[in-house]
Amino acid sequence: MEKTVSATTRPARFIDIHVLQSVPFANLNRDDTNSVKTVQYGNAQRTRVSSQSWKRAAREKFQEEIGERALRTRRIGERVTRELAETRGWPLPLAERAGAHVAAGSSIKFELAKEKQKEGSEGGAAKKDTKVVVPNKVFTNALVYVPETAVRELADIAEEHREKLESAKDIKKPGDKSVLPQPAIDGVLKARNGVINLFGRMLAEVDDAGVDGAVQVAHAMTTHETDVEFDYFSAVDDISQEWNDATGSGHMGHGQYSAGTFYRFATVDLEELAGNLGDDPASVRELTGAFLATFVESLPGAKKNSTAPYTPPGLIHLAVRADRPLSFAAAFEKPVTSSPGGGFEEPSVARLTKYAAQANKMLGSRRLLASGWTSIGHEDAQHVGDRYDGIEELVEATLRGALREKTGEVSS
Repeated sequence: MEKTVSATTRPARFIDIHVLQSVPFANLNRDDTNSVKTVQYGNAQRTRVSSQSWKRAAREKFQEEIGERALRTRRIGERVTRELAETRGWPLPLAERAGAHVAAGSSIKFELAKEKQKEGSEGGAAKKDTKVVVPNKVFTNALVYVPETAVRELADIAEEHREKLESAKDIKKPGDKSVLPQPAIDGVLKARNGVINLFGRMLAEVDDAGVDGAVQVAHAMTTHETDVEFDYFSAVDDISQEWNDATGSGHMGHGQYSAGTFYRFATVDLEELAGNLGDDPASVRELTGAFLATFVESLPGAKKNSTAPYTPPGLIHLAVRADRPLSFAAAFEKPVTSSPGGGFEEPSVARLTKYAAQANKMLGSRRLLASGWTSIGHEDAQHVGDRYDGIEELVEATLRGALREKTGEVSS
């Protein structure tokens, strides 16, 4: 990896990820009306994919890579109920009560689920749209975000206090009190794993449960102006076709799609991650490397069954910086244009590399500690460090540059 300044001069703080990726006819991220998300930038409409959407896709791949999962839900009580009933053999009514007391026993306020009242139920015929509270079906008012192993730990608390739960009352209203110890439940809700240490957690209702994320992800957008296209479709009714007794389709509708070359940016705050992990340089290396590799290969899955837009990135550029992250989104404030019969990826690569050289020159090369790149079909990318054959080699060289390792050395 190309180093612009001695690694002993300034410590690495951020690893920036720059990706250019051409995506064919697709709708990676829809709004509430099923429309393609867009943004007006540089007086031109661009197709946009929200940071939340791409971050979730990256997080799913990241979890698979490191073999750990985190659970984000308001229904933690129901998940504990299932653990007790299906795995530990508790009677279902008692398991439901235990799950409700777990959810009601934390510092987080809660509410109960409601369902439509059935006709003929107690109290006479139900009025239209009347809803009644479902006892022991508790939703926390805030999403909890815990390691998946927390479900077993919460079930263990229920096991420990089973006698109390057997004689306890059902949870029927938000003011009902749990018989389980709040400190023990809150302690489990504060637990972390690699996923939470990297991506962070917002949970203000439980003291000291918040974790500042070490990853920042930008909204992706096309480097050029795009149009949203409407696709009309219909579905054949197989029986009508076989019997030939009716005309027309069994179903018809339309969807919105677009295509283009996206600029994607994310950064890893090494100092924040190290603070979340404590004195554990090996975990910093593992989690950072896993995120670098999985983010560049991730892709949101909206409309995947009807578009299969599984293209790899055209260019991946990683940069280790000492002071601050540096996005190259402004390189595309003026929309990229293509020559007749040409595409957008090649001129986007040229625009990005030129902007990188100018930005690094203006800010000073001492801030850029190391940089490198890999690509498909772009042999002569300039000003973005050394070229590597693939993602694995690029990530490994970036980690060595950021963590001050010599070739063959691994942090421990």
